[in-house]
Amino acid sequence: MKRFLIPLIVLAALLALLTAGLRHDPRRLPSALIGKPAPEFDLPRLHEPAQRLSTQHLRGQVWIMNVWASWCESCRDEHPLLVDLARQHIAPVLGLNYKDDRQNALQWLADAGDPYTSSIVDRTGQTAIDFGVYGVPETFVVDRAGVVRYREAGPLTRARIDGEILPLVRKLQSEGAP
Repeated sequence: MKRFLIPLIVLAALLALLTAGLRHDPRRLPSALIGKPAPEFDLPRLHEPAQRLSTQHLRGQVWIMNVWASWCESCRDEHPLLVDLARQHIAPVLGLNYKDDRQNALQWLADAGDPYTSSIVDRTGQTAIDFGVYGVPETFVVDRAGVVRYREAGPLTRARIDGEILPLVRKLQSEGAP
């Protein structure tokens, strides 16, 4: 009898762990960067590759960074929301073009609209790795001091933008310069 009891207990424990895991929202992945400085970057701009943009250029302002790629279907789904967000001119929206072909990225923005104040090119994916990106799309909110305050894994939704991102951006902007 004991011989069947131990495997049954192990199976019950595994089922309990799996059940607990299914209750977690995969879009709410933890980020070790929340409350810490955004990783430094200095990358070429998508539209003007001879020009570069770095974290130093963004200091002193609240900014939103969206990691995207032209080959990413989920990026296509969230794109109209980003275009709408950019039209509101609430904060600069920086695009981090992830492991993409430059011509494909430019064409996609030309066709779908370009919501980004600027897009920078992360050809190797190292900057995305530094930010802890699990996959595209992902979106970050960074405060005036360059500290990451929010991360959204997966495509943005209207509810997340209106209920979390915009209130946070407005709060961070009202706090003034560091």
